Amino acid sequence: MERCVTVLDQDRDKQYCELCGKMENLLKCGRCRISFYCSKEHQKQHWKKHKLTCREADKTKIVPQTPQQLEKPADPKLISSETDSSNTKPKPQTQKLATEYIIPCMNKHGICVVDNFLGEDIGLSIQEDVKALHQTGKFTDGQLVSQKSDSSKDIRGDQITWIEGKEPGCEKIRFLMSRMDDLVRSCNGKLGNYSINGRTKAMVACYPGKGTGYVRHVDNPNGDGRCVTCIYYLNKNWDAKEHGGILRIFPEGKAQFADIEPKFDRLLLFWSDRRNPHEVQPAHATRYAITVWYFDADERARAKEKYLTGAGEKGVKVELNKPSEPS
Repeated sequence: MERCVTVLDQDRDKQYCELCGKMENLLKCGRCRISFYCSKEHQKQHWKKHKLTCREADKTKIVPQTPQQLEKPADPKLISSETDSSNTKPKPQTQKLATEYIIPCMNKHGICVVDNFLGEDIGLSIQEDVKALHQTGKFTDGQLVSQKSDSSKDIRGDQITWIEGKEPGCEKIRFLMSRMDDLVRSCNGKLGNYSINGRTKAMVACYPGKGTGYVRHVDNPNGDGRCVTCIYYLNKNWDAKEHGGILRIFPEGKAQFADIEPKFDRLLLFWSDRRNPHEVQPAHATRYAITVWYFDADERARAKEKYLTGAGEKGVKVELNKPSEPS
C-alpha cells in the first residue's frame, strides 16, 4: 500500500483561554508565548497553575525566548496577538498540511502518516513526561471494550493510563493534544462525511517489551462515535527488525497491508471503524504511544442513545473548542 509521509511545521499556538475556554479576542502570554487568555484578570487567576508550565517552556525552548524576557520578573504578562481573529483560525502551515496532504490522503487511503510532527526537542520533552508518568505506577493493564473473561492479556499486552492534560507533570502531553486538535480542526468537514465535534482523553500506552503486543482488532466495531484514530509515537532510535512493535493495518477490501513503525515523533491517523482492522506485533523493547480518538457528532449522538460507552474511560468527550473537561 502507498504510504504518505510529510512534515508538519511546529510553530503553532494554543487557541483558547486557559481559564474559561473562550476562543475570541485572545491575548498571548508574553513570557512563554504558548498560552492564551481572554483577559489579564483571567491570566492572573490562572497564574498559580500556569507559572510552572510557563517557566518550563523557557527551559525546554518550546518557543524562542530572548535574554531580556528571561531576565524579567516572573510575573505574568500578556501581549496582543497581531489580529484577534487569528487565534481562532489555523495557521497557514497547518491549513496547508491539512488541505494538501491529510485530507486527500485520508480520503483516498484511510491511513495517513506524518513524520517530524513536533520536532525533536518537543518530542523529547513529551517523552520525558510519559516516562515519568509510567514510573509513578499509575498505568494499568489495557482493558477490552467488551471483556467477558480474564484472557485480556492474551489479546493485548499494553499498560495504559488516561490523561486529560491538566494533571501535574502532563503539560507536554497537553501540548501534544492541542496540536492534534489544531490539525483535526483544520481538516474538519472534509474528512469523509464526518462532522467532528470532540475527542476522548489521551490514552498513554506502554508495551513493556518481552514480546507484548495486541492481536488484530477494530477500534470502533459497533458505532460508538469514534471516527478517526490519532496516534503519536515516542520511540527514539526504534529498529523494527530488532525491536518489532510494528502496527500492521489490514485495510478493508485491499489485498495489501500497511506496516507502520512506531518511530519517534511520528503521527499516524486512520479511520477507526471496520475499514481498518489492525494489530500491534510483538514488541521486544519498551514501546510508548499516545492515542486520541475523535468523535463524529451524529454517530456519537446515536451511540449515547444506545448507551454505547466504549471509547476511552466510558466515552469521555472533550470539546475541541474548550479546555479539556470530562463530559
